[in-house]
Amino acid sequence: MGALLALASAVLYGIVDFAGGMLSRRLHFTAVTFLGQLGGLLLAVTAALLVPAHSVRPADLCWGALSGVGSGAAMLLLNRGLSRGAMSVVVPVSAVTSVALSVLCGVLVLGDRPTFLAWAGIAVAAPALWLVSGGGAARARSAGEGAGRGTPDGLWASAGVAVQYLALAQAGPSSGLWPVAAGRLAAVAVLLPAVVGGTRPLRGPRPSPVRAAQALLTGAGAALALSLYLLAAQRQMLAVAVVLASLYPALPVLLGLVALHERVTRRQAAGLLGAAAATVLLALG
Repeated sequence: MGALLALASAVLYGIVDFAGGMLSRRLHFTAVTFLGQLGGLLLAVTAALLVPAHSVRPADLCWGALSGVGSGAAMLLLNRGLSRGAMSVVVPVSAVTSVALSVLCGVLVLGDRPTFLAWAGIAVAAPALWLVSGGGAARARSAGEGAGRGTPDGLWASAGVAVQYLALAQAGPSSGLWPVAAGRLAAVAVLLPAVVGGTRPLRGPRPSPVRAAQALLTGAGAALALSLYLLAAQRQMLAVAVVLASLYPALPVLLGLVALHERVTRRQAAGLLGAAAATVLLALG
């Protein structure tokens, strides 16, 4: 059950990543990120009210808030990279590095002991994610110097994603989804100074009601994906849950093929096959 929840989280994150990337090329990335976190806060609070919570401890809310700080910073950096047209750099760097950080912390700090099959799945997943995204470094060199600017964004974002996953997994199962709600509130608070005090970051077209609604929906989808991840982490080893949830880059590639009629490269095809193999190994492990 935990593996299925983590995979569902990956599917939702993939949809949100694709939609957020498209929006960040039409609106300023700060506006997209902030509105997304507001939408996530609304959905998270609603879901938390509906899901039973037997005992919400202050520590659970603090872990959720720390997770929100990481995800808010990560989404801001990811959207900035996507707005610069560096998806082929930002996505693989952020996804692969965050997986590596999370797995290492899970094994060295939290005492996770993956099985042989799970280790095999982890070993296959990292290069598969890189290939699915096109092998960012080579793509950046062929696209020109401008695309390479996304590399720092991806590296810093990966730290935020790792904090998001690791901190949220520490919340107790009796707290329901309130840690997710606390995280969305913390993310809004972290991003608020950039919106209120920074006129310069918000230069560009103001969001129309339709665009604003789209940004809110992407944030709601991200909050739902994070809720599914939290439920998965409560039922599944952290290292496995993180890797499965981090397979989301495969979906934007598939959406690009179907919706945008893009061509898949040999590297991406190999990466998709590797992601499928990693999913099977992790599920069996």
